[in-house]
Amino acid sequence: MLSVTQMNAFLGNTLQLLRRSIELGGFPPELYEYLSRPKRILAVSIPVRLDGGGLAFFEGYRVQHNDALGPYKGGIRFHPEVSLADDVALATIMTLKNSLAGIPYGGAKGAVRVDPRRLSPRELEELSRGYVRAVAPLIGDELDIPAPDVGTNSQIMAWMADEYSKIAGRNVPGVFTAKPPELWGNPVREYSTGLGVAVIAVYAAKALWGSSDGKTAAIQGFGNVGRWTAYWLEKMGVKVVAVSDVNGTVYKRGGLVAAELIEKNRNARGPDLLSQVAKYNDASIAQDPGAVFGIDADILVPAALENAITEDNVKLVRAKLVVEGANGPTTPEAEKALYERGVVVVPDVLANAGGVVMSYLEWVENLQWVMWDEEETRARLEKIMADNFKRVHQRWVQEKGWTVRDAAYVIAVERIYKAMKARGWI
Repeated sequence: MLSVTQMNAFLGNTLQLLRRSIELGGFPPELYEYLSRPKRILAVSIPVRLDGGGLAFFEGYRVQHNDALGPYKGGIRFHPEVSLADDVALATIMTLKNSLAGIPYGGAKGAVRVDPRRLSPRELEELSRGYVRAVAPLIGDELDIPAPDVGTNSQIMAWMADEYSKIAGRNVPGVFTAKPPELWGNPVREYSTGLGVAVIAVYAAKALWGSSDGKTAAIQGFGNVGRWTAYWLEKMGVKVVAVSDVNGTVYKRGGLVAAELIEKNRNARGPDLLSQVAKYNDASIAQDPGAVFGIDADILVPAALENAITEDNVKLVRAKLVVEGANGPTTPEAEKALYERGVVVVPDVLANAGGVVMSYLEWVENLQWVMWDEEETRARLEKIMADNFKRVHQRWVQEKGWTVRDAAYVIAVERIYKAMKARGWI
């Protein structure tokens, strides 16, 4: 476990949830000692030649949490406020998420402390390739398979896959996932996380109300996850009444028409796309991004960053169903308050697993040198997400007094525990 000086609220919350799930599931206490600390942490310093002259160094990490179930798997985040504690928390969540999804992966996470928007395309490419060179001894298609996260995308994965292939002296398509379709990728990966969130939201709505038809949704965050969640919810018959990003909230009581704009503007920045949605729907942008939490909607999807719903704003939430599109968007204190009000929270490890499930499908394609078409791939993804929800929902119904998160975490921990026990680790 990290020392107290390295701990932060996000990691503390993650470990608190982990300890609770181990206690609820009746697992041996030493399991917490294993899972509360990563197996390996690599810290790197990456030099980049700046266009204006001079040399800049960027600090980065790769945290490998647990590999009992298979190779490490987790994204790489480029963000100016990343920390090692965040990376450990996210790697822990990936271990649980991959276990719950039933795919043969452990958990990992990578990060570089940088604002990618301040780099030129050449500088960004140099940083991306430099990160790969720094972590190359610890990654591989059967060892650790990175993917995009906040601040990274398919182009960065293409550079990274190319750099690793140069180091290996051969093409290695399976070492990175979410690559462009023209470089061993799959077109479903672009929208897979949002599609998965939408599938889970619809199944949860059916479980709570018998049907999702005519239900309303508000979405916080309009990056990749938020926009594609909005797209697929609209396609599935859910009325999206509000979307937001850091610049504000767009609301229309009768429902926003957004799917067509999202399809046509796949590469638009969040603020630009939000403005287009507002204009197209003849709606204004409220300057308060937090206004989305108080929207009168059946479903709330926090799809931005962690700790979005806290003790400070939980009273604003009017939705009866919260589906976590982001990682760790609801603090334990806020979730307790929601639970006491009868609000159901579907946790991140279940709701936003569409991205890593799609990464798994892409990885399988790469290892076999085969390609599935978009429709077949999407059907595989939707089935895995639906099956995951049914398994968690069944356990939640059986265990009185548990939250949906409790059920999901216990199922995830149980699979990890059985693998560790079979290996003789515990």
